[in-house]
Amino acid sequence: MLKNFNGRPSLATVLKASTVAGIAAAVLATGVPLEITRSYAEAVKVQAPAVPSFANVVDAVSPAVVSVRVENRVNPVADNNEGFSFDFNGRGFDDLPDDHPLKRFFKQFGQDPNDQQGHQRRFGQNGPNGPGGKGRLRPVAQGSGFFISEDGYIVTNNHVVSDGQAFVAVMNDGTELDAKLIGKDPRTDLAVLKVDGKGKKFTYVNWANDNNVRVGDWVVAVGNPFGLGGTVTAGIISARGRDIGSGPYDDYLQVDAAVNRGNSGGPTFNLSGEVVGINTAIFSPSGGSVGIAFAIPASTAKDVVADLMKDGQVSRGWLGVQIQPVTKDIAESIGLSEPSGALVVAPQAGSPGEKAGMKAGDVVTALNGETIKDARDLSRRIGAMQPGSKVELSVWRAGKAQPLTVELGTLPADQKDASADDNSQPQQPEAPASEKALADLGLTVGPSDDGKGLAITGIDPDSEAADKGIKEGEKITSVNNQEVSTPDDVVKALNQAKKDGRTRALFQIQSSEGSRFVALPINGQG
Repeated sequence: MLKNFNGRPSLATVLKASTVAGIAAAVLATGVPLEITRSYAEAVKVQAPAVPSFANVVDAVSPAVVSVRVENRVNPVADNNEGFSFDFNGRGFDDLPDDHPLKRFFKQFGQDPNDQQGHQRRFGQNGPNGPGGKGRLRPVAQGSGFFISEDGYIVTNNHVVSDGQAFVAVMNDGTELDAKLIGKDPRTDLAVLKVDGKGKKFTYVNWANDNNVRVGDWVVAVGNPFGLGGTVTAGIISARGRDIGSGPYDDYLQVDAAVNRGNSGGPTFNLSGEVVGINTAIFSPSGGSVGIAFAIPASTAKDVVADLMKDGQVSRGWLGVQIQPVTKDIAESIGLSEPSGALVVAPQAGSPGEKAGMKAGDVVTALNGETIKDARDLSRRIGAMQPGSKVELSVWRAGKAQPLTVELGTLPADQKDASADDNSQPQQPEAPASEKALADLGLTVGPSDDGKGLAITGIDPDSEAADKGIKEGEKITSVNNQEVSTPDDVVKALNQAKKDGRTRALFQIQSSEGSRFVALPINGQG
């Protein structure tokens, strides 16, 4: 027996002896040898809290989402050297061997360079390989889309299909269907395609109610990034009402789901499988997703898509006035309590706005009793109305509100901007004229060439006028809505503004590209 340094049995010896005794007792009691096994620790397993899964949503909506392949004609080598041609060491494209990398590239997109029947199928006898054709069909773009009806209508982006002459919808099971362009709307970047399912009913999705979409809600984006086919990403609604400078109808949802090249035209779903937005743009210094994507909201897309499905185009109401935002300085200069509404720069000749009596310097503060937040809000609301509609406007003029009734016209097809034109961008200068100083404003002015207004011939770079973007060569046409043709006219208008308790005056600035309003301080004028 082992003993410790005191001569007593060690603890290990005692435990060992007791264990052996216990085993012997068990054998004696049962008469059966005892089986001894080692026990091992179990693998780590954590009971995770329940979190939402997107699998049910994805399973339901995936059949309704398609990849959109856009094709165009590329001219072959021609004896007369017309059009684009391939030349590889004296050989044309058709002379290349079948295993050449470029031929394999086009076959990857489902387009055989030698597939004459496929070309004629899409372009007919007058196609690129038919009697009247010159070029061959080549993939030029790819994007995403989704079925909005069981009979084959597909929604996508205008910028996806704008350069195409033939379109193919690739379903999530790999089925390829030729698609026809029904209509497109560049102003909202929407387009509608149609496939013939030969009696087949397609799985389709519905629009979500924008009123129920909140910042922080989960969303799922499904699309065709980089041509990979059905790809799912998830995120949340990051913001609403984003203006990214793409046009007067900007009202985007911002989402942080990963959206990349090829996702354009694809849907963003809520957890009920409804389309809350159509992916159309990303902010990306690198060209890839950085978690800032923009989607056309369902409320905008729903009406536009319905019009495109009906007759292939969108009819919009037209007010026909040039407008700009109301800044804090402008609001103070005209006596508005807050910087809201849309400032009328000028009504177009013969437009509905001019016929109704709208004038430069008016501020549209309400439409049919609803407050107008800014110039973009007015553009969007007027554009959503039908031509011929009568609307009630509330305008701020000469320090008080007054009503105007306007019968909307039809937005011309070649109109550069929307129904109410946002002219908030700085204008280019005209040629300078002779000089006369208005030193307190930091301006030097002189008579204009046409005798109307005052030409700006010099500007102090340290003045507020320079900070507001006023340039030499531009022209002052009015101050506080009073026409001016001499410096005395300007001073007179400034003095009247001071008597009215104003600290700023509203200058109308004219350039070769239009006019705008700028509020300048009047302290120091006497």
